[in-house]
Amino acid sequence: MFRPGATLPEKPGWGTHPRVTVPPVATVAALYRHPVKGFTPEPLDRVMLGAGQAFPGDRLRAIEIGPSGFDPAAPAHISKMRFTVLARLPQIAQVRTRWDEATDTLSLTAPGAPGLTVQLGDPVQDRALEVWLTDVLGEEASAPLRLLDGAGHRFMDDPAGAVSVLNLASVRDLESRLGRPVDPLRFRANVWVEGWPAWIENDAAGRAVTLGDAGLTGIKPIVRCAATHVDPATGLSDLDLVPALFDLYGHRWCGLYLSVDTGGAIAVGDRAELT
Repeated sequence: MFRPGATLPEKPGWGTHPRVTVPPVATVAALYRHPVKGFTPEPLDRVMLGAGQAFPGDRLRAIEIGPSGFDPAAPAHISKMRFTVLARLPQIAQVRTRWDEATDTLSLTAPGAPGLTVQLGDPVQDRALEVWLTDVLGEEASAPLRLLDGAGHRFMDDPAGAVSVLNLASVRDLESRLGRPVDPLRFRANVWVEGWPAWIENDAAGRAVTLGDAGLTGIKPIVRCAATHVDPATGLSDLDLVPALFDLYGHRWCGLYLSVDTGGAIAVGDRAELT
């Protein structure tokens, strides 16, 4: 089983998770992309995964708070805490964004602010977006904001995270132990799976996963952060989910990172097989 080299101690084995030996067959329950890191998830009916590529339309751009150190000429992974993300600014959940892929325009709305639609990549309109978001965030915009285009680079939390999967049975098990609902959108995953046993993904590193026509390999469980504490509907930090995961299970994991070995189409309702 995967063991991250983190400072957090792990309990032996699966903790409270029973080991499942029968490979389950399940289905894709939902698909999501996040065109701008930290902002609104967008549901999809179908995507085409490419071998060795990241999830289409996901985390293409980010908005830095002050100089992040990102160099477009030599793009590299940078800590998410240098960007406008929920772990740093919970209130950005109240900003609703919608990306039009065909025109590469982004529409934004927020309570008490006029709506805005910008042509991404146009320097004047990119600056207009930065000014608009600075006004919305107010004092929380503690340094100048700047929209960054990865130009092929993806602003992932983890450089291994080409595709992220969330097991809905694990979320339900967490809900039952917490005694309260947990919105799966808190986890900002690309693919939701229905039908796997709870927490089987924790033992999926190196295992083959079939999603629709695409073939993938499990890389490692996703270590969760304070972004999951934020209610995606209200922007309020109302649940200390990361400490709860460790208290209940002995780890901070919920979800699985995967790499794409064989490209192919994935649609809602397709098979999601772990072997």
